[in-house]
Amino acid sequence: MGIPEVVLNSGQKMPFIGYGTAALPMPPPQTLVSVFFDAIEVGYRHFDTASMYGTEESLGQAVAQALQRGLLKSRDQLFITSKLWCTDAHHDLVLPALSRTLKKLGLEYVDLYLIHFPVRLKQGIVGEHSNEDVIPFDIKGTWEAMEECYRLGLAKSVGVSNFGCKKLSQLLHHATIPPAVNQVEMNVSWQQEKLRHFCREKGIQMSAWSPLGANGASWGTLDVMGSPVLKDIAITKEKSVPRVALRWILEQGVCVIVKSFNKERMKQNLQIFDWELCDDELEKIKKIPQSRAFKGKNFVHENGPYKSLEELWDDDA
Repeated sequence: MGIPEVVLNSGQKMPFIGYGTAALPMPPPQTLVSVFFDAIEVGYRHFDTASMYGTEESLGQAVAQALQRGLLKSRDQLFITSKLWCTDAHHDLVLPALSRTLKKLGLEYVDLYLIHFPVRLKQGIVGEHSNEDVIPFDIKGTWEAMEECYRLGLAKSVGVSNFGCKKLSQLLHHATIPPAVNQVEMNVSWQQEKLRHFCREKGIQMSAWSPLGANGASWGTLDVMGSPVLKDIAITKEKSVPRVALRWILEQGVCVIVKSFNKERMKQNLQIFDWELCDDELEKIKKIPQSRAFKGKNFVHENGPYKSLEELWDDDA
């Protein structure tokens, strides 16, 4: 069964499930190539990478192999997303950054290019940054350059990631081309109701990262995988907890970025389209206690552009 797609405000179609390529610790490149090739084989057609992840090259090689071996007939069967890192979040640095991304991927265009965070870091910062490295972010100039990437055909759609309602409003005020997507942390324990409503109103498609709470990450949480509510629903439905968690996101009309390097689990994560949650179950999920897992504290500094988490996340910290 093919993965359903959503039509973005750019007119492009994006598969509802994307395969996430971020990995910590980072496996050897050859391992990554083989994992991404497996994902294509299993049926994933939407891949989510970023210059920050360091996986663009491996993904590009997996795509080349899939084309070579006839697993894919053409490049346009795939939907590839990448992201602009904070050190390049400046008008004059966007186009060169996307050019580097395309070179690593070995592609002529990406289907979607996102501003990774509404944050700018000093140039030349590699790896961990300190709070003092955060400098003012020019939302207008950066977005103008993103629009240029779209006009040049280097990105079929452009969007943002980790933007709250206020920052989206600011961007929309300046934008000629509205963002097609806002990719944010979202799961049953961080449901983003206000932001979902705002994006729906403005015709911006939301996409969810950390749909299972990223419990392997340093900032991750067990609130999703350990949720008694989800466990009960999973027993009733005879489904796994991850499948219930992913299905809930889909039923909100939100795309979801899943990640597993295990081929069996890759398949299971796609088995969420032929059943649904009932009203009673949705009501129970609505009542799950809410808490943002990724705080982004290293973007906040008393002398920086964001003096509090509230400022960074538009009062939704």
